[in-house]
Amino acid sequence: MAPEISIRRCGGLAEFERCIDLQRAIWNESDIEVEPVTSFIVAARIGGQVLGAFDAGRMVGYTLALPGVRDGACYLHSHMTGVLPEYRGRGVGFLLKTFQRDEARARGITRIEWTFDPLEFRNAQFNLTRLGAISRQYLPNLYGVTSSPLHRGLPTDRLLAEWHLDSPRVAAVLAGSPSKLTDSAVLVELPASALTGEKQDASEVAQVQERLRNEFQGWFGRGYAALGTRKTPTGGAYVLEPPQQQQAGRK
Repeated sequence: MAPEISIRRCGGLAEFERCIDLQRAIWNESDIEVEPVTSFIVAARIGGQVLGAFDAGRMVGYTLALPGVRDGACYLHSHMTGVLPEYRGRGVGFLLKTFQRDEARARGITRIEWTFDPLEFRNAQFNLTRLGAISRQYLPNLYGVTSSPLHRGLPTDRLLAEWHLDSPRVAAVLAGSPSKLTDSAVLVELPASALTGEKQDASEVAQVQERLRNEFQGWFGRGYAALGTRKTPTGGAYVLEPPQQQQAGRK
């Protein structure tokens, strides 16, 4: 962890503009698919979150979340979280997310959602295993095929992460006691390249993406949910549990 890092709400145009600078530094983009400063201003004004991670006054990471309504209750959609490359692996992302949880709960908000690329196994490990989120929805080509090099010309398939902030599952995971997997769990596997970040031929990645889409949609259609991850001899895998094993994740 990084004890020298402080987390707080961002305020004022200068800090919102710093979030734009961070986008370009983190994802190595100039004007491609950059979230405009107006989104940060609006989010801060309407009950969302613009959170910054600071090292001696220098912003090194941020989170942007927007308010929404789900099943008649207010929740937050965490649209972006980013940390400068030189600060990765130091717990900054975890500090941002746990501050986000604390700030939301202080306002009576008990649910945060976000989307992530199922091909990015490190994100899956962080979201499901480290934070205790669950995933029950696969969203094919959610943002369309974009010009961003990050998306590699592929459909922007996404998993929806549900973070139930007051659930026993989340409390246990954040306390370092993740729930054990059961004999009824099934695996959706990823190749080793998803763990190492190794570049693959676009057609090969597209084949993996199509297989994941079919497997996730099939299992989700039967009521299963992704509750964790594990490494396998050939790469990594999502761990999906049937409905009867999901109650602690939702309540």
